[in-house]
Amino acid sequence: RAAAAVEVQLWVVADRGWESVGDFARLEPGATRTFSCRLRETFPDGTPKLDPARITGVRLILVRPLVGAVVEVSGLRAVGVAEQFVRPPGRIETPPVEEGPPAAGRRVRHRLAIDAGTRIHSLLHLPDDWVAGRERPFPLIVECPGNIFFVAGCYSTGRPEQCAIGQGIARGRGAIWVSVPFVDRAAGAIVDDGWGDPDDTADYLVRIVADVCDRFGGDRENVVLTGFSRGAIACGFIGLRNDRVAAVWKGFHCCQHFDGDGWNGATLAGAIERAGRFRGAAVFHTDNDAAAVRPVTDALAVPTTFVSSGLGAHAVAMFLDDRESTRRLREWFADLVSHPGP
Repeated sequence: RAAAAVEVQLWVVADRGWESVGDFARLEPGATRTFSCRLRETFPDGTPKLDPARITGVRLILVRPLVGAVVEVSGLRAVGVAEQFVRPPGRIETPPVEEGPPAAGRRVRHRLAIDAGTRIHSLLHLPDDWVAGRERPFPLIVECPGNIFFVAGCYSTGRPEQCAIGQGIARGRGAIWVSVPFVDRAAGAIVDDGWGDPDDTADYLVRIVADVCDRFGGDRENVVLTGFSRGAIACGFIGLRNDRVAAVWKGFHCCQHFDGDGWNGATLAGAIERAGRFRGAAVFHTDNDAAAVRPVTDALAVPTTFVSSGLGAHAVAMFLDDRESTRRLREWFADLVSHPGP
């Protein structure tokens, strides 16, 4: 019931990562529609979107509704017969998010001392082979999430809990993985939509890297920044915002977007200027067009690799599968962190 049409989304969601399927419609005032979420839905290349064993609930989303709009939901049920679910060979999973202290193999919410009493946190994953006080420090993967975005093929909450690239790169061994938020310190909150305060987020990146390296044996000389969509743009827009944060990174991995593509103020001229601050050794792109990125690539002036995942959707599911593009990313990372210096 409303004075104007309402965009409605019905999602079947999983317990972690990107495994969700949805149905979408624009309902005029007084209209009724049956929504149907197909649990065997796939990405365009045939990769399953959802493991039915991981379903945790159903979510109804109203897109920019007018105040006072009412949507009535009834008759929610599972119907029909589907083919047996087949798990893709070689697929890995993101670890579940847990509460409590960091430990080997656990992925936990982690707060900086400065953020005590706020809603700001990262997700810290110490690898299965982590031991305190190891003589050789662990490479560190820092991952920025995509923007909040709910469309067919993309269920993105905008929060660090949904990051998955770091798990795809390291497969839970040999590297520490921290999923970071975009932050607004004045509000004491994680920002799901947009940049928040870019300077606050740049400062947060410097602080979280120092904290993880000092407390958990991360290697300051081998820190890679990665991200999907908004997070990919952030590699330059946030990661090269000033000389202090730019000095942290040995490499960038950008998936489906890049600094300079114009999103939310990330202009090409600004990206080229920021690229001059990069002191790392290499850059890797997944599902970005080399020609479109070339002005920034030239300004960065380091070896740059481009791969296509073939997934065919705005998502990060490709990093949890055993596919050629992800194997190349793993090889690139292993080579990058095995060599000293930029």
